[in-house]
Amino acid sequence: MRLGIVRGSVTLSPAIPELAGLTLLVLEPVTSENFVAKNGLAGGKSLVAVDALGAAKGQMVAFTEGREAANPFWPKQIPVDAYCTLIVDTIATGNGLQQNSEGSK
Repeated sequence: MRLGIVRGSVTLSPAIPELAGLTLLVLEPVTSENFVAKNGLAGGKSLVAVDALGAAKGQMVAFTEGREAANPFWPKQIPVDAYCTLIVDTIATGNGLQQNSEGSK
């Protein structure tokens, strides 16, 4: 699981039948350098993920990649490579510091 920031959404035309009714988001993964710097930037290579949580533009989310991304849709076979698993509110690190997600301010 990795962290990413929602940068926008995707509309398919023509739509893939298995994805009908699902929201597709453009995510920019957060690099470890930007995470440690707490600068609100992401910096990774953008990707598209399925979202069933209602994440908004600018919010930080955690996402799963690979075959596990299709598990929430089992037993259907949905052609997805990434899935938003949670919307981040606050991140607490081992040193007691907390970092709020952009969307939770």
